[in-house]
Amino acid sequence: MTQPSPPPSTPAAPHPRDRFLTVYGRKPVLEALRTPGVRVDKLLVAHNAHGDAVQELLQAAHEVGVKAQRVAPKQVTRLSRNQRQDQGVVADVLAPRMAALDATLAAPLPRRWAGLLLDGVTTPANVGMVLRAATGAGLEGIVLPRAGSPEVGPLVIKASAGVAFNAPILRAATASEAAAALVAAGVTLVGLRMDGADDLYAAQWPDRVCFVLGNETHGVSAEVAAHTTRWARIPMAAGVESLNVATAGAVVAFELMRRRRL
Repeated sequence: MTQPSPPPSTPAAPHPRDRFLTVYGRKPVLEALRTPGVRVDKLLVAHNAHGDAVQELLQAAHEVGVKAQRVAPKQVTRLSRNQRQDQGVVADVLAPRMAALDATLAAPLPRRWAGLLLDGVTTPANVGMVLRAATGAGLEGIVLPRAGSPEVGPLVIKASAGVAFNAPILRAATASEAAAALVAAGVTLVGLRMDGADDLYAAQWPDRVCFVLGNETHGVSAEVAAHTTRWARIPMAAGVESLNVATAGAVVAFELMRRRRL
């Protein structure tokens, strides 16, 4: 007897971190309220938070039509998970360009698509600077796995100078899952390392390419390397061996931008 076909699988529900940033601290939340195109979905202010900075924040919220909820301090901490630094203020921010990687890859990619995959980049300042550089260079995506990456919180936002709110962040569970999904979608993965066979400036790169930035200490992980078909190096002079991961990401991003402008 023929067995009935299994029902089609339904796509996984989007993870909250694929749509929202949790922002805490008075200055970061104020910055979110004043950034065009960014929607603050929920704003909690502790009953015991007072002063000029809080009044400025409440006024900014009123101006953009966001209702601030005055709550007990523990409710703010429950959302921020950082009582020492939340300053009694926390917000859920809907980042307009942040999406799940699998949802992005489900639609046909444009003929030219360039991105960066952060593989175990753990320092918030480095992540923030990569977001700023890649967004400024016009890259289509910065793949930021939920595992092995810092949250896009105040430290990342500060390092990005606020650009993180509008960065094209693509979320995935892990770097290795992201690498496999990119390759399956026809994107060439290029790892970055000191002894890479290809000169970043001299090599020809595919129209759809994603450069992998590895961990600050250990480089690209073995799991991601298994999906990587090419390796690039940034030529260095004067005996300098390598660059900080954020600087390397900026060099790659603007080299890709330069090529598009030719």
